[in-house]
Amino acid sequence: MIQVNGTTITVSTKTLDATFASGALVSLRCKDGREYLTEAAKDSPVLEIVYRGGDRRAIKTCPQGKITCTALSDTCAEIRFDALDGVGVLTISEDEENGDLCIEPEVSSARYGVLAARWTVSGFRHEMKLTAPFFQGIDMDPEDSLIKNRRWIWPHRWEAGLCILHDEEGGFSVHCRDTAYRAKSLVTGEHQSISFDSEAWGPLDRSLSAGGLVWRVNVFEGGWQVPAAAYRDWLWRAYSLEKDERRRPSWQHDIRLALSWAPTDIELLKALAARVDPKTVLLHVPHWRIHGYDQCYPDFTPSEAFKEYLRFARGLGFHVMPHANSVDMDPSMPEYKYVGDFKYREIENGTFPGWSWGIPMPHTNKSLDENRQYNVMVKIHPGLALWRAILAENIDRALAQLDYGTDAVFTDVTLCSYNLDNCLIDNTTSTEGMARLIDHVSRIHGGLAVGGEGLNEITMQKLSFAQVHLFDFSLNGEPLARTGKCDLNKFLFGKLCVPFGYSGLGGHDENEEIRSRVHLEHGALPTIIVGSAVDIENPTPEVARMLKLAAE
Repeated sequence: MIQVNGTTITVSTKTLDATFASGALVSLRCKDGREYLTEAAKDSPVLEIVYRGGDRRAIKTCPQGKITCTALSDTCAEIRFDALDGVGVLTISEDEENGDLCIEPEVSSARYGVLAARWTVSGFRHEMKLTAPFFQGIDMDPEDSLIKNRRWIWPHRWEAGLCILHDEEGGFSVHCRDTAYRAKSLVTGEHQSISFDSEAWGPLDRSLSAGGLVWRVNVFEGGWQVPAAAYRDWLWRAYSLEKDERRRPSWQHDIRLALSWAPTDIELLKALAARVDPKTVLLHVPHWRIHGYDQCYPDFTPSEAFKEYLRFARGLGFHVMPHANSVDMDPSMPEYKYVGDFKYREIENGTFPGWSWGIPMPHTNKSLDENRQYNVMVKIHPGLALWRAILAENIDRALAQLDYGTDAVFTDVTLCSYNLDNCLIDNTTSTEGMARLIDHVSRIHGGLAVGGEGLNEITMQKLSFAQVHLFDFSLNGEPLARTGKCDLNKFLFGKLCVPFGYSGLGGHDENEEIRSRVHLEHGALPTIIVGSAVDIENPTPEVARMLKLAAE
């Protein structure tokens, strides 16, 4: 039931009671009366119009602002904001089946450059923690300096459209049910606030409005696993993921140890096989082509040395995952003439997201072509069917040259999908395109287990393994330790995709020991990074611990 009285709206669903005052959610209670918001909630900016470049206008407080509340039915109401700097609508409704409070924000303006409609919840109680899918899962004080005042872009940094605020007894969650790959972000503010951006797809040059996403709020009793399980169940239904479960290789969940950045060293394999059953070991091998690392993509021609290494490794039973790429390519390669017009262009200023080691990223066709020695790479939009075909054909051709085949391949930078200036290629976003690309690669060469970099709710649907990053990619020491002890993403995605570690996992100092521990706390496989047989025969204490865990 939803009732309107002037600018006050009260909502009562089967699970919660809520009150809105002048648009702000000022009370959120479970049915036993437990309140999750404080008096500070009334200070919420409620609805903001966000322009490119970060310019924000809180419509409620804009000059000559006017707020009108209208009941549309017993289960739906609208709040309209009308001001000099923009107009907006909050549609509030009830999902009668599960008791969700559903809030759909929309903003519009006569000024070009609208990026997002930002809806904010403020004033949740100070003792509540934030559990969110950032870097495989955090469960932290929302005022922690590591996370407050940050914008987390989906799915690159905000790895699933879910966040949870809770204490020891329960709390509330906010999520969206989006299967159209819409651009969105979560903003962790200060003073107990959290915001949700419904973004306009790029280009923004003539964008005048944003919206189209419904944010669902509900309360729960128990730990964060309660709303996370409900979200996971929805994911499985929405994307029919039982079919993807059936396609996973039978050996996937037998893996007990990952060796990241494995050198092509046969003596190391002999030493490792003496400590751990090779059939339970995944080898991520970066140096396997005739070209240098990250050069000349998409040519994956294998070297003769790798062919010998692979023959020996597979003979012992190791699972070998040679390192390829998903969207990065060398613009000096001949394929660029076919796909160069479809490279990523950053949404705010049109620059080229990519790599260049030692020089600024080139932005002329001449300089893109002439700087291979600096590992210049651009990212090609995976929505382009031609790129997916070129990539898969080149990987398949390379694997066909191996005398002793492999059953896995690694595709780098699969985490790199986001809103773009050229967001839609073939009517496909980069995020949907990435899922289609991974699926395409998984079907070649008789079927492959595909590994990727990073893990989110879209890539997990097609990846078998994910090389995951720790918080902010390079954080160390005590700050990194604060981000552990939460395996949210493993809880959400573990039936389909197995995470393993990325970097700094040789156990050479305290920082590397912390990195190993935090990876395990996030639910990743025991992972080591070693350079020779000596590192296995005389391991550091942390590598020895990983080997012991894998052998148990």
